[in-house]
Amino acid sequence: MGMFDYEFMQRAFWAGGMIAVIAPLLGVYLVLRRQVLMADTLSHVSLAGVAIGAVLGFNPSIGGFIIALLGSLIIERLRRNFRGYGEVSVAVIMTGGLALALVLMSMSSSLTRSFSSYLFGSIVAVSTTQLWIIGTVFALVIIYWVSMRRPLYNLTFDEETAQIGGTHVRWLSQTFAVLTGMTVAAAMPIVGVLLVSALMALPAALALRFAKGFTSALIIAVAIGLIGMFGGLTTSYYVNTPPGATVALLLLTFLLVGMGIQRIYYRLNRNNSNGYTPDIDSRRFWQRQNRSEQNSKVKTQVLNKR
Repeated sequence: MGMFDYEFMQRAFWAGGMIAVIAPLLGVYLVLRRQVLMADTLSHVSLAGVAIGAVLGFNPSIGGFIIALLGSLIIERLRRNFRGYGEVSVAVIMTGGLALALVLMSMSSSLTRSFSSYLFGSIVAVSTTQLWIIGTVFALVIIYWVSMRRPLYNLTFDEETAQIGGTHVRWLSQTFAVLTGMTVAAAMPIVGVLLVSALMALPAALALRFAKGFTSALIIAVAIGLIGMFGGLTTSYYVNTPPGATVALLLLTFLLVGMGIQRIYYRLNRNNSNGYTPDIDSRRFWQRQNRSEQNSKVKTQVLNKR
């Protein structure tokens, strides 16, 4: 029988495809905003939600979903209270979420065994209910991105300039954090809690090394995410390896190979100074590239208000 003759594989590919689009899409913004560890933190928080759901007797996936949403709001709140020390909010929430999950897991040995699918991901763990949840999250993220992509772009590079230009920075940051939490919770059945941040960070990291503009970075990141997801699920099926770890290793291989190719290319063209490709720290590159455009628009908006 072929791989797609099994219904659970069909669900896995549908769910994986949707996650592979929205996770790298949000990951580019997280990397540029220096918040990539937020995904890892929310994955640990969602694990606590899974434990709460199992202990209280309702769907663990829904428990992880709800707690991830609450965790994203708390992280954003703490980030604003500790301005200049944003990593404090990540450390606080990660510590609390992981500690709570471990305490609840220790209460039952059967609960500990059932957590393996959430920790490492499992193809057979994607139920029809979870597929509908992932589809809903996918639709919300795409609608949000299409309608708010320009304000998000301004917020990513300069919050102060975006606020002067009339962007509701606090509301936009909170809604973006909520969508990130929803995506992390939805991705758990595929890649697992321990590797969900890899799906957001690795495609974005590779895209930012080769992209010459923000739009191209988004397109490249999504393409890499889809290739890594489908390739990882296929390899996992035939080799019988954990799907989450397989996807993460494949994405990591893409990143390392891409970095190697880029290094070889620059060594061969060391004397050619015409093209410049931004690296992982491309925030400053795009700031310089678009500074005049942003400033002119902000000045026009301020003058119009006056």
